[in-house]
Amino acid sequence: MNPALQPVIDALHHAEPLLLLAIVLMAGSLFGALARRVHLPGITGQIVGGVLIGHAGLDLFGSESLAGLEPLTDIALGLIAATVGAHLHVQRLRNAVRRLSYLVVAESTVTPLLVFSATYGLGGASFELAVLFGAISIATAPATIVALIRETRSKGVFVKTLTAAVALNNTACIVLFEVCRAALGSGFSGAGPAGPEANGVWVQLAGPVALGGLAAVALDRVTRVARGPERLATAAVVALVLTSGLASALGYSAMLACLVLGAVQTNITPSRNHLVDTVFANFEPAILTVFFTLAGMHLSFEHLEHAGVLIVLYFAARFVGKMVSADLALRMAQATDRVRKNLGLALIPQAGVAVGLVLLIQDDPRFSDVADLFAAVVLSVVTINEIIGPVLTRIALTRAGEIGRDRLRLIDFLQEEHIMTDFRAPTKEAAISRLVDRLLRTHEIRGIDREGLLSSVLERERQGSTCLGGGLAVPHGILPEGEPMVGVMALSRDGLDFETPDGRPVHCMVLLGTAPEERDRHLQVLAALARTVGSDRSFQDQLFDSKSPAHAYELLHGEESEDFNYFLDDALER
Repeated sequence: MNPALQPVIDALHHAEPLLLLAIVLMAGSLFGALARRVHLPGITGQIVGGVLIGHAGLDLFGSESLAGLEPLTDIALGLIAATVGAHLHVQRLRNAVRRLSYLVVAESTVTPLLVFSATYGLGGASFELAVLFGAISIATAPATIVALIRETRSKGVFVKTLTAAVALNNTACIVLFEVCRAALGSGFSGAGPAGPEANGVWVQLAGPVALGGLAAVALDRVTRVARGPERLATAAVVALVLTSGLASALGYSAMLACLVLGAVQTNITPSRNHLVDTVFANFEPAILTVFFTLAGMHLSFEHLEHAGVLIVLYFAARFVGKMVSADLALRMAQATDRVRKNLGLALIPQAGVAVGLVLLIQDDPRFSDVADLFAAVVLSVVTINEIIGPVLTRIALTRAGEIGRDRLRLIDFLQEEHIMTDFRAPTKEAAISRLVDRLLRTHEIRGIDREGLLSSVLERERQGSTCLGGGLAVPHGILPEGEPMVGVMALSRDGLDFETPDGRPVHCMVLLGTAPEERDRHLQVLAALARTVGSDRSFQDQLFDSKSPAHAYELLHGEESEDFNYFLDDALER
């Protein structure tokens, strides 16, 4: 090396945290942009950039300097966990309960069993080590998946299922891993299964859940009285950092605590369920860029030669397990083909949660005999997954047809949770009453109560029937000024015997709620529905016979529907 460069190298090895942060941010941004230029995910570029300047590459920075950025990494992990938890909105996932339930069960059994069998039966790992491999194999990388969804502006049933699945399977992983760690630890120490270690499991699980829940309640109270985005931002940052910090100080899983924070907050404050996203929207990309670049800087390839065949077996068995469990669960749940065929591929990334659990084993003296080998195998697979995982997830998003769809569309208010299939009602009034209830449960509408909305819909119906013929009825009510247009859809395969202009039964009812200033869009929606749902026989056959709300959603929001359910920004450009 040129002696003239030695002072520079020494300075970088002992760089101050702010200088290191600036270099990491610049490197991550540069390599992320280069990756996007060659049609790779920006995350992959950021990780590769980190590898090049980190321990596995040029090794420009010392460990002490990197340790100075650990708090930022903790904040990033907490933010990611809270964002994932915010996707667990009970009302929005109501139609997805079946497929998510099957998916969690399959992921918590098929994948760990395959990994255990491969590493224990074929790889010769000890029983304890194979159990730990199986438990940790469930985890996915929420940071990678959330960042890719944001980067690609993806939206739809697939994304909804993916984000909820990530939250649930990471929760399942943490729970199962802690149970296995306590059970195996009891065996090592000679303690009985009902001893202190068994109690410790429940403390490790209940602690972060209680902490995250309390933080969410406190944040809810603050947001009810806080005024202005600055105060809301301050409250959200304090809640996030305090939850993460307290969890770490108490020896709990900070990611689980922050995940619970996001999940509870989004359900108890429905009018502000995007608070986390809104507050962190301006600087979240920078935080994630630093996080992924640092992840690359910490990656090391020295484990590859020590773990040998176990790395291959763990990676292969986990890959197969993710694919098989997703396909099996979603077949049983009768999910759409786009979700079933691609979800397993999107769940391959593995990083943050797995690394955190590895550290637990390394810090636990009861596992000193297996800790090094366990870390070598898992960290090696994490290294592989951090490089190829984002590419696989992007492929899945592309094949699912949801990239670039996080934009406002004409009937964007009809998401999966706003659609009902196999709908039945004895009278038109009873049907409208059910639709009003569904509208108020699944949309955030202020300044109107159930009776007021129901009265406005029925009054409009008395003025003239909203049954348009062709199996379509579009009742509608008036919302207060300033409220966005909302709606719900009910589909009946057999048809509802209401009085209609053409004598045909009603197979599709769409209840619209519109504020006075949304009159033009209201007319556009009516025209689009009449042109397709009310007239297109081929479209009617598919929509009226939808197996589930997810199938109906894909018909309404797929590429084939862009002629009538167009993107509003495209319409403005025309």
